[in-house]
Amino acid sequence: FTLNRLDDAALEQLLKRAEAHMGRPLPLSEETRAALIAMADGDGRHLLNLAERVFEATAEDAEPLDVAALTRIAQRRAPVYDKAQEGHYNLISALHKSVRGSDADAALYWLARMLTAGEDPRYLARRIIRMAAEDIGLADPQALPLTIAAAETYDRLGSPEGELALAEAVVYLATAPKSNAVYKAFGAAMQAARKTGSLMPPKIILNAPTKLMKELEYGAGYLYDHDQPDAFSGQDYFPPDMGRQTFYEPVERGFEREIGKRLAWWARLRKQRQGG
Repeated sequence: FTLNRLDDAALEQLLKRAEAHMGRPLPLSEETRAALIAMADGDGRHLLNLAERVFEATAEDAEPLDVAALTRIAQRRAPVYDKAQEGHYNLISALHKSVRGSDADAALYWLARMLTAGEDPRYLARRIIRMAAEDIGLADPQALPLTIAAAETYDRLGSPEGELALAEAVVYLATAPKSNAVYKAFGAAMQAARKTGSLMPPKIILNAPTKLMKELEYGAGYLYDHDQPDAFSGQDYFPPDMGRQTFYEPVERGFEREIGKRLAWWARLRKQRQGG
C-alpha cells in the first residue's frame, strides 16, 4: 500500500500526540522544532523515530536544544532549504543540469547534497525518471525503464540501501547519449493539435460500422500495411487539409541514429508509392 506524505501541520499534531504520550514536551526551541519536522520530510513514522531519539537523549528538565544539538542526536543534517524553497530548486537544477551535461561526478555530488539535506528520495526518483524522458529520450531506450526500476528499488529497500539505486540511475543517465528530440516533437505536435483540433482523419483510415458510413466511403482504399511489400503502404494518415508534418527529427546519437535511418527509408518508399 502507499503511504501519503504528511504536511507540516499534520506532523506537528503527530508530534504533540507523542509528547502527550510521553507526558512531557520535547526540549526544543521553535526553530529546532521546525528543523525536526523538516527532517521527517513528510514521513510520520520517521518523525516519531526522531522524537524518540530526542526523548532518550534528554532529561525532563533539559534546556531547549539548538539545531546543532538536534542534528547530533538525530545523526542527520537538518535540511538547508529556506522557507521559499530556493535552495531546493537550486540543488535539483544543479542535479538536472549535471546529468544533461554528461558530468557523472557532479551529478553524484548534487544527488548526495540533496539526500544529506533531507530531500525526499521519492521526489528525487520522480525527477530522475523525468530526466530520462526529457534529456535521454530514444537515444538510449533503456534509460527510462532503468530509472523506473531504480524508483521501485528505492520503494522496496528504503533508505539508505535504496539510495544506491538512485545513484546508479543518475550515473547511467549522465553517461548515456543525449536527445531531447521526442521532447521537442511532442511539444510541436501538441501545438499543432491545439490549432487543428477540428480536422477529421482521412476517410481511408476511418472505420465503417454502419451502412451510411460505407456509402460515404469510410475506410475505402485503405491498404493493410502487413500485406504490402516491406509491410509499408506509404499512405498518409494526417488530416487531408493539414498535409504531412514533420515533428520528430532524431539526432545522430545513440539509438536515434538507427531510428533516423528507418525514417529516411520509409520516406523514400512513401515517395515511390505515392508516385513522387
